[in-house]
Amino acid sequence: MRKVELSLKENQKYQIIKKLVETNGNKERARIKLDLKSIRQINRLIAGYKHYGKEFFVHGNRGRKPKHALTNEFKNEIETLYTSKYFDCTYTQFTEYLAERENIFLSVPEVGQILREKYILSPRARKITKKNLKKKLLAQKEKSKSKNEIAKIQSSIVAIEDSHPRQPRCLYFGEEIQTDACIHLWFGNFKTALHAAIDDSTGNVVAAYFDNQETLNGYYNIYYQILTKYGIPYLFKTDKRTVFEYNKKGTTSDEDNTFTQFAYACNQLGTAIQTSSTPEFKPRIERLFESFQLRLIPELRLANITTIEEANAFLPAFLDKYNSKFALCIDNTKSVFEKQPSLQKINLTLAVLSRRTVDTGHSICFKKKHYRTVNSVGTPIYFGKGTKCMVIEAFDKSLYVTVEDSIFSLEEIPEVQAYSENFDTILPTETKKIYIPKMIHPWKRKSFETFAEKQALKFSKELEKEAS
Repeated sequence: MRKVELSLKENQKYQIIKKLVETNGNKERARIKLDLKSIRQINRLIAGYKHYGKEFFVHGNRGRKPKHALTNEFKNEIETLYTSKYFDCTYTQFTEYLAERENIFLSVPEVGQILREKYILSPRARKITKKNLKKKLLAQKEKSKSKNEIAKIQSSIVAIEDSHPRQPRCLYFGEEIQTDACIHLWFGNFKTALHAAIDDSTGNVVAAYFDNQETLNGYYNIYYQILTKYGIPYLFKTDKRTVFEYNKKGTTSDEDNTFTQFAYACNQLGTAIQTSSTPEFKPRIERLFESFQLRLIPELRLANITTIEEANAFLPAFLDKYNSKFALCIDNTKSVFEKQPSLQKINLTLAVLSRRTVDTGHSICFKKKHYRTVNSVGTPIYFGKGTKCMVIEAFDKSLYVTVEDSIFSLEEIPEVQAYSENFDTILPTETKKIYIPKMIHPWKRKSFETFAEKQALKFSKELEKEAS
């Protein structure tokens, strides 16, 4: 007679019916214990016990594979796709990619079950999930006798653990600034991008700024706050996305080439930039956004913040409060920030540079508006068609243009005159001298073009390296 193993519920039913038959007990009491609706069901169990014995209480579908069950080959295919192509996706993202790109239609629970059976967890898995799976794997490792199986289980244990080595802090304040942006529902009814920068040595949040999206303007404001409060940092660590990518697809203009714009500004001030696509490259800023989502959002809500302007005005007080509680003391750490530049130099360095050509109307088109060049006393200076020049939009939005080794201010040409010389009375006004800064090295068109070419070459080499 073969050995029969029952589940807890099946064994409870078996013991009650067995005792009922052996003692000729009360069927009504047995019905109540088993939570059945009629004595007829008790009679059926008694008849089955007498004819088949203990085996009768085993569920009929045990050991049978459902017709709609997924095959092992199909599960292996899902595992291969995830580990080789979609390894950094959550279960939900992976399910969407399977439908969009692989023409495989599964639900998120089905995908999760398949991957968990293979001991593969989502990148967003909670600590308790990882802990429970690790216990299960350790138990299997103790029971296993095969060396290959033990090695496989051990590799699974390492994979679900925090496999990133602990990184020491930098020694000096200002030696490494980690920066990034997080798009989230920080306040109000629309998502905004919070740009932030944190010092690796002290954990001091040195700057923060809200914008509609992750933009060059957002990072320029971050850099501006650091320069005016602390000085010039030694190194920026950030990712390769958006503002720090070399070029957006389908565009060739300098304004869209935001990585070169920001890198050029950093190059002129003496700050190095390192970029990487992996979050582990800048763990402190990644962790900061998790903390901010827990602490900053309630603060903004309680302060009734609804606009970006209000949020940016609120941030300095919040950062002071946050740093006083969580950051290490700056006074105990040597600062390696360089001397703070003048506000004028910061304004002129954090600029957007754009190459332009003078058109047939002796004007320059910039952001769908036409401008003419004027000198320091407001006299228009005209250049011939095809003259190459460099438009500079300073941090305070002032516009200048360099032609060869000379610099001029830009004056917008309106579509309609502001007043009529024939019908309006024009009062005499004093001639105002227009401020035009001295020609400085960062504004020379040749130096910018040389830097842009080097960035393009560097970017193409990185793409080739990643492809290989």
